[in-house]
Amino acid sequence: MTDRVIAVAAWESLFRAQVTVMRALADTFPTGLISLNEYDVLFNISRSPGRRLRLKDLNRSVLISQPSVSRMLDRLAARAIVTKSPDPDDGRGTIVAMTEQGFALYRRVAIEHMVAIERNVAAGLDEDELLALTDLCRRMRLAIAEPLIGEPTESPAHHA
Repeated sequence: MTDRVIAVAAWESLFRAQVTVMRALADTFPTGLISLNEYDVLFNISRSPGRRLRLKDLNRSVLISQPSVSRMLDRLAARAIVTKSPDPDDGRGTIVAMTEQGFALYRRVAIEHMVAIERNVAAGLDEDELLALTDLCRRMRLAIAEPLIGEPTESPAHHA
């Protein structure tokens, strides 16, 4: 079993790094187009086959609450960024799909956001360290949760 002190120190380090990077990313995010939370929703939809995702799977993948996601999707649908339709496999479910207009907006923001991610996440880390970090974070998450929709089954570090 892992020493509790080491596990807590690792958590603190991970948490502080995440907060610092998220603040830096939020400071440069193009919020005039969409919010960071809206981007997270669109990112998750974009990773799904056909850019379509069941609402319950989307809720599992984002950091905001289910009621907040539902309200956000209503706003995004009103802007023709997403569509919502009944799930043909589950009468109570909803399928959320990104429109072509929504995908164009997402790509525009993603390109700008990726520059900030590269600048802030890669700060002080080389490529091997970034691959190791990706693998460690993925393994830690998968030890306690199911894979996300659209997530590769193999770690990117294994492709190096």
